[in-house]
Amino acid sequence: MSVGIDETPDAASATPALQIRLASPDELARVGELTYAAYSHDYDDLPPDYAAQLRHPEHLIGEFEVYVAVDAAGDFVGTVAVLRDGFDQEGRIGPGEELYFRLLATAPTARGRGIGAALTTFVIDLARQRGLARVVMNSGPDMLGAHALYYKLGFSRATERETTFVSGGRELTLLTFVIDVA
Repeated sequence: MSVGIDETPDAASATPALQIRLASPDELARVGELTYAAYSHDYDDLPPDYAAQLRHPEHLIGEFEVYVAVDAAGDFVGTVAVLRDGFDQEGRIGPGEELYFRLLATAPTARGRGIGAALTTFVIDLARQRGLARVVMNSGPDMLGAHALYYKLGFSRATERETTFVSGGRELTLLTFVIDVA
């Protein structure tokens, strides 16, 4: 796979001609629509506040690096947000030890092409390049397809790190997945 910026590692991928690079500020609206399309395709009961967050990734830029996957035709086919160095998700991430990612999304029209696996492998390689020991992420309990991908790539559940919150009037437990990469 080719990569669009020098400081980002090449990630092994079964997806030929896929470029993963930082999204530019003028691309964030497209990234938001891709993310919303991916999540709303699988989950028809997204709380309105969460749906708005999905559509507007610009709110992430202070704490997260937003990456986009672009195919050979120039189409945006996936995205992922990676926590920047120096942030710890309110104490939930080991600074200097762990890389946290969220909002992994594959465009519904690009499903089955290995985009999600390529983006996740990219994040794992990024953690290794930065000398970090683990990759951590949270996932909703209904995201079974994503869970299968994480298990396939070697992640395991860290139930002791899971949190429960209320969103849209319903209680949700965020599942935590980790993989050692050192």
